[in-house]
Amino acid sequence: MAEDPRDSADRQADAARLRDLEERLSKVTAKPEAAGPMAGYDKAHVAWRMVTEIVAGIMLGAGIGHGLDWLFGTLPIMLILFILLGFVAGIKVMMRTAAELGSTSGKPPGTDERD
Repeated sequence: MAEDPRDSADRQADAARLRDLEERLSKVTAKPEAAGPMAGYDKAHVAWRMVTEIVAGIMLGAGIGHGLDWLFGTLPIMLILFILLGFVAGIKVMMRTAAELGSTSGKPPGTDERD
């Protein structure tokens, strides 16, 4: 097993060796290049964004449906209808995000390249 540093001089020597190693590794390691509009983001952040988009669509649809049911007095009909519409809208927004993730240019898909 490795020994613990005996005094502050040993600790300083170890710290200097570690800094030298980090500098050499940073020179050798290639830096990732951002190719697409979301290339700088972690995949977990993009996944949470997609989950949030679906949940927001469902919750917004449920709120609108419940409000319309309360207004018209038809409790489950509008609620169910707008929950389904919110789910579809959330899926549509999620698919747009996935298409944006897959695109290579800086512009969102569907926009004209001449703009």
